[in-house]
Amino acid sequence: MERTFAIIKPDAVERNIVGKILEKVETAGFRIVGMKKILLSKCEAEGFYYVHKERPFFNDLCSFMSRSPVVVMVLEREHAINTWREVMGATNPDNAEAGTIRKDFGLSIEENSVHGSDSPESAAYEIPYFFSQLELL
Repeated sequence: MERTFAIIKPDAVERNIVGKILEKVETAGFRIVGMKKILLSKCEAEGFYYVHKERPFFNDLCSFMSRSPVVVMVLEREHAINTWREVMGATNPDNAEAGTIRKDFGLSIEENSVHGSDSPESAAYEIPYFFSQLELL
């Protein structure tokens, strides 16, 4: 079994579609081993997205991610990282395949409803950024 990290982003929480996204999570065979709704500070968002700090979109991304609550999750199943990336779809909703979260719910490249770890290394950083071992059941 493998674990991955996921975020339901502010645009999706604001539009009250968390349940619709969770339905896709469960339909894809994931077990939710940790989940909570939080409001990131801008500083926390900057720490989480530090790998993008030199990119021109960094400030806008951190402002977006801290503008309203998000739902953070740890998902588990075989091949969790790659499967979650398939369920999410392409970063740009216009390029995402039909039936993916980003195609169905994404508004733009930035407001694309969800985030997911892109590798075992990023999952190893992202999961403990938000969850202690005691919170993962």
